[in-house]
Amino acid sequence: MGDAITYADVESAADDNGAVAAFELLGMISANWMSQAICVAAELRIPDFLASGPRRVDDLARSAECHVGSLDRLMRALASLGICSELPDGSFELTSVGGLLRRGQPHSLWCSALWWGRHQSQIWEHLLYSVKTGESARKLVTGLDGYEHLESDPSVAAVFNAAMVELTRLVAREVSRLHDFSEATWAVDVGGGHGELLAVILADHPQLHGTLLERPHAIEGATLRLAQSGLTHRCQIIAGDFFESVPAGADRYLLKSVLHNWDDERSRLILANCRRAISHKGRLVIVERLLPARMGTSRFERSAARADLNMLLGCGGRERTEDELLALLSSSGFRPAGIVPTGFDFSIIDADCL
Repeated sequence: MGDAITYADVESAADDNGAVAAFELLGMISANWMSQAICVAAELRIPDFLASGPRRVDDLARSAECHVGSLDRLMRALASLGICSELPDGSFELTSVGGLLRRGQPHSLWCSALWWGRHQSQIWEHLLYSVKTGESARKLVTGLDGYEHLESDPSVAAVFNAAMVELTRLVAREVSRLHDFSEATWAVDVGGGHGELLAVILADHPQLHGTLLERPHAIEGATLRLAQSGLTHRCQIIAGDFFESVPAGADRYLLKSVLHNWDDERSRLILANCRRAISHKGRLVIVERLLPARMGTSRFERSAARADLNMLLGCGGRERTEDELLALLSSSGFRPAGIVPTGFDFSIIDADCL
């Protein structure tokens, strides 16, 4: 027999009629299967069951209370995504990537998998509505504006806030390291969720005291996070609304992933409240993705585009280019003082008062 024909050989031969491009596009069209498969794996706790070593599907099925044949099909799908590896004896072994789906582990993305697979998927079904109207698909689905849906459903709020902790954890240390907090004494984290960013900064800078401002749905989690870090004595937690006011007199105001939730008008209102509150020599520290001026096809650009559409669907907000964000700051009484990329999709935008 001659040499075996590979998929690559077939694709190369078919390229003349555009089949390769068509199959690449089909892969993008059907890409939601990946988030659903990962979400189900997280819900079933498959990565936790594999943490102690390889297991056969019939054994896994007993632990996960699943149909054996159907779980085998899911496991093979997860193997194609690199979440696990299929071994020669038919058992499955957890990979380092799959280990990120273990609940309660450092750098875990377990809640992110649930948030995207269960809660965001129903919102993305209404992208057409948001594109045609410019209105929030979440409001269409829930009938509630902004983040009111979290106030009305504690279980959804718990998943959302935990997913935001997972995302913030990826960049918090970089913010603490790259921004100069050496002369600061009081930092206010505006809309700081469960306090992941503020906790890291306070731990790294012992001269700092902090204030966390958040909606009621996040207060319990923030209290627990700061208590676990032994920072309660250096941090005050306030339930409030940054559209109304923020605590006055601090020399650092942190806005991580806040402005992108809102349109320019409401973003200016948040910034105006920070401008009124900030001390004379205070600094505003914004942590956001910055859209490229011209979109390409890199991983970062796709990530930024996804985030931008996600903001449209959520609160009607948007990711911004550097020029757009700097213009927003200038119109709100702030003078941009520098931009530092973190290497994790986010940039740190530093600003002081005009």
